[in-house]
Amino acid sequence: MNHLNMTNPIKALMMLCMAFFILIGNSCIAQEGKTWLRFEGKEGPGKGKHIVLVSGDDEYRSEEAMPMLAKLLAQHYGFTCTVLFPIEPETGHIVPSYQNNIPGLEHLEKADLMILSTRFRELPDEQTQHFHNFLLAGKPIIGLRTATHAFHYEKNKTSPFAKYHWMGKEPGWEGGFGQKILGETWVAHHGDHGTEGARALIDGIAQQQDHPILRGVKDIWAASDVYTVKNIPKEAEVLIYGVPTSGMTPESPINWEKSIMPMAWTKDYQIEGGKKGKVFTTTMGASIDLISDDLRRLIVNGAFWALDMPDKITANMNVSIVGNYEPSMFGFGTFRKGMKVEDFR
Repeated sequence: MNHLNMTNPIKALMMLCMAFFILIGNSCIAQEGKTWLRFEGKEGPGKGKHIVLVSGDDEYRSEEAMPMLAKLLAQHYGFTCTVLFPIEPETGHIVPSYQNNIPGLEHLEKADLMILSTRFRELPDEQTQHFHNFLLAGKPIIGLRTATHAFHYEKNKTSPFAKYHWMGKEPGWEGGFGQKILGETWVAHHGDHGTEGARALIDGIAQQQDHPILRGVKDIWAASDVYTVKNIPKEAEVLIYGVPTSGMTPESPINWEKSIMPMAWTKDYQIEGGKKGKVFTTTMGASIDLISDDLRRLIVNGAFWALDMPDKITANMNVSIVGNYEPSMFGFGTFRKGMKVEDFR
């Protein structure tokens, strides 16, 4: 500290503080490519907006889906996208079944939108606090597939965030984060998991009224089956219903012996002490589902809607995949072993 001008203690203190924040900032930057990925936005309507995509499910390969969506949003529309992953601390590998670590959630503090695709996470409180701050700020959320049961507090039941638990019973938080924020928690598989896919049935009234999220969306078939949905609030607007198909190809016939279920909807949310925000939720979103052009279109449209940019949505939005995308079939333990964050760039 001899090099500091100690005759001016205030100046010296300021210089120390600046050095500290530079050190912290450089440490965070150093983690890019190690614990999280950043795709800088190109030119486009999303330039200046920051989207954080959070992966972390052990079945539907969100660690594959989120980088693909991030590259699409950055390359075609100018959004800067940060992708977070479940990291096993001992190896630094992406291990989706490791439920207690998603580094980089501090990026949510400056994010404009979060796209969430986690399942049964029980994160350290210091990580979840960033998530909670996002909710307090009332920022928009897109929830994919297992985001309805994003949290599972089994060990740390005294955590201030234990109310996020998918079977939460705290008054006002019944059904946890999924029910409170997205509009539904985990209920059951409506289709036969692994043998029946899902055909999207677009709500005709919403389509006729030119709902911006449905603009240009015509044909979606998803390999992941239809979830049972029975608790979404009356004020939610269902945009797409789903019905199982008798088979696992887009050509498989609809199984009309099974009823239809809500499969994509919008709603508002607000937590205690927080601002009101809005949500777009779909129970589709496995990495293999996103082979569907119109499912990618639905999510891209959802991002513009969530960011109050519906006028930028056209029926022919570019949703082409950037680079190679060869998604794995969903299943437990089917993730690519030994993969590091950099491998998904």
